Amino acid sequence: MAGRPAPPVTQQVGRARGCGQRPEPGELREAARCLVVDADGRSIPFRALYGEQKAIVVFVRNFLCYTCKEYVEDLAKVPKAFLQEANVRLIVIGQSSYHHIKPFCNLTGYTHEMYVDPQREIYKMLGMKRGEGNNVSVRSPHVKSNTLLGSIRSMWRAMTGPAFDFQGDPAQQGGALILGPALTLMQL
Repeated sequence: MAGRPAPPVTQQVGRARGCGQRPEPGELREAARCLVVDADGRSIPFRALYGEQKAIVVFVRNFLCYTCKEYVEDLAKVPKAFLQEANVRLIVIGQSSYHHIKPFCNLTGYTHEMYVDPQREIYKMLGMKRGEGNNVSVRSPHVKSNTLLGSIRSMWRAMTGPAFDFQGDPAQQGGALILGPALTLMQL
């Protein structure tokens, strides 16, 4: 029997030391010109995502990352009406082929906007790091799986998917920005 959906997680998660540094204005201007690709393979400038209204933009590590999957499952719980009332877009950007967008949305129940940056140009310009290193342990309320079980599930999805790939660079880190029409960074 299906019950009421769980409410969205609203707890602020702390930052690791050295993370969360704001991109420079020049980096934002350059990233604005980069292209992202939608689920149908159409390319649009990154700037178009926040040029008309404020946008919360979440860059995920890759579509097989179990922590990203569970985080996006929580983002899927944000009601569209809430975003419309706040005049804000909620956007997830991955870094794989656009072919992975629809299956990932189906898997997570995410119905808001999703794009990919297949060459990781925006990730690089905005200073998102590569590598697994993180010596600060922050327990996120979005992550429900432990490391072992989450990793096994991710590998299983990779092996049983139509094309065995990692759906992006497994070492790429993500991030989140709130961007506005005047090419302003509201929050990181």
